[in-house]
Amino acid sequence: MAQIAQLSPSSVFVVSGGAKGITAQCTIKLAQQQPCKFILLGRSEVLETEPDFAQNCFEESVLKKRIMENLLSQGEKPTPMSVQKVYNQITSSREIKKTLSSIQQTGAQAEYISVDVTDIAALQEKLATTVKRLGAITGIIHGAGNLADKLIEKKTEQDFEKVYNAKVKGLENLLSCIPPNQIQHLILFSSVTGFYGNIGQADYAIANEILNKSAHLIKQYYPQSHVVAINWGGWDSGMVTSELKKAFAERGIDIIPVEVGTQMLVNELHPAHHATTQVVIGNPIVPPPTPIDSELKIYQIRRRITLEDNPFLLNHVIAGYPVLPATCAMSWMMNACEEMYPGYQFFSCRDFKVLKGITFNYTLANEHILELKELSKIDSQEIEFKTTILSKTPEGKTHYHFSAFIKLLRKIPAPPIYDAVDLTEDKIITNTGKSFYQNGESTLFHGPAFQQITKVLNISSEKITAECLWTAIKDQQQGQFPVHWVNPYTTDLSTQPLWIWLNHFHQEVCLPGQLNKYEQFAPIPCNEPFYVSCEIKAKTDTSLTADFIIHNLQGQVYSRILGAKAVIWPMQSLKRVAVNA
Repeated sequence: MAQIAQLSPSSVFVVSGGAKGITAQCTIKLAQQQPCKFILLGRSEVLETEPDFAQNCFEESVLKKRIMENLLSQGEKPTPMSVQKVYNQITSSREIKKTLSSIQQTGAQAEYISVDVTDIAALQEKLATTVKRLGAITGIIHGAGNLADKLIEKKTEQDFEKVYNAKVKGLENLLSCIPPNQIQHLILFSSVTGFYGNIGQADYAIANEILNKSAHLIKQYYPQSHVVAINWGGWDSGMVTSELKKAFAERGIDIIPVEVGTQMLVNELHPAHHATTQVVIGNPIVPPPTPIDSELKIYQIRRRITLEDNPFLLNHVIAGYPVLPATCAMSWMMNACEEMYPGYQFFSCRDFKVLKGITFNYTLANEHILELKELSKIDSQEIEFKTTILSKTPEGKTHYHFSAFIKLLRKIPAPPIYDAVDLTEDKIITNTGKSFYQNGESTLFHGPAFQQITKVLNISSEKITAECLWTAIKDQQQGQFPVHWVNPYTTDLSTQPLWIWLNHFHQEVCLPGQLNKYEQFAPIPCNEPFYVSCEIKAKTDTSLTADFIIHNLQGQVYSRILGAKAVIWPMQSLKRVAVNA
């Protein structure tokens, strides 16, 4: 196996967009960490000697006044555009010289080439000349980029080409000039926009996502190289204006401080991260609320649900067959509704019913259909859907599997406090952790993806209180039912204390049937304890009804399930029920 390359004084980096802005700051930080050699690329020209009128003048208003006076003295009529052009030339040249000086002060070597990375002929010629002086290029930092933010219907072809070419054509040209097998480090400056998308930045998102995919592809062909696409959030500098900062703040998006971000770049180049090809540094981009009209619509979403695509199902096996948990069906409904209206969030589900569960045996349909029917839209604050999961047999017969009414809100209410919290331990049930699961016919059947109740704190004829801790499972295991705002795995776990209560007092087991209402105020935590207070409201020979309050140590409610109805089955009948579900 080839040795992992490390930074050394002989490393030679070509840095596109590296003479100004954030890329320059990152290059300076890298030079401080390891002085080596840097070839900075940019389109701006460096003025060998500043005009006399500009020397020792740094205040913007004064410098612009001198530019106007100089244009007048040459018989030209100054315009705001002509003055700004000269001002930009002077300040740009100053910034480039400052960057070169800062790099050289670390003991590193640095040269600047004025070239457009989208011009392959010029790039090849100028790089070849510089390589003769500094040596073969061993690393690329591709930080060049442009913005042309507009709604897609207002973008011109020129807007798109300007944004796309700097990122994509620029990378293609750099790789054409440098033999890939000599590249030890390839760092692509991508963006969270490519990862999450963002309004007005379709071209920027496309270009950056191509960088992301390129990093993965290049890593496959050259595994010995340290390749990483860094999906940066907004920096506290450069393109992020004060107006943009304000917009980010309103959407809960943090800005990356320059000192923090530049150190993160250095950290990503450590050999310990050699295998990481893409990293996101910054907040998720949450889109603003989608404008809604008064028209009530109906949608159908088709999904082929397979055992192979959903490994977690092997942890939810009843009588020998994997069965889709009701909480996963609920999460599909909830997530689908949210995706229809970005900026709105699931709050409640009412009248959820298990009509005919989905069992992964010979009865499994080739495709399942989620039907979303809008019922109401209130004041751009609330949207309610009727949702149904169904399938059709080859003969055309319809099977209805689950149904519910889902409500989205623009703003989720503050979490209430559960006043009846009682976390005292009565030591009646002494089982802990794994001993609750797959440890005899009276224990819970759930596998690791749906565990675990760590202990039962107390139990009575009216209530059971349990401490739970769900260890997050990998995205690949979650398959088509990923954790979002609502976690179907912790929700399922939260209902398990009822099984323990029923078995303890009545030596019976139960399966979910329906619930009156589910409300979500905050995400149920992963990898740390949370608490379930289950209040038994009624019991008959064939069913029981309970409320589940999921909360923290202080009683702050994450979510609550009210009026949940479970169907009681004798343990010896469970196999027959599961097969026929």
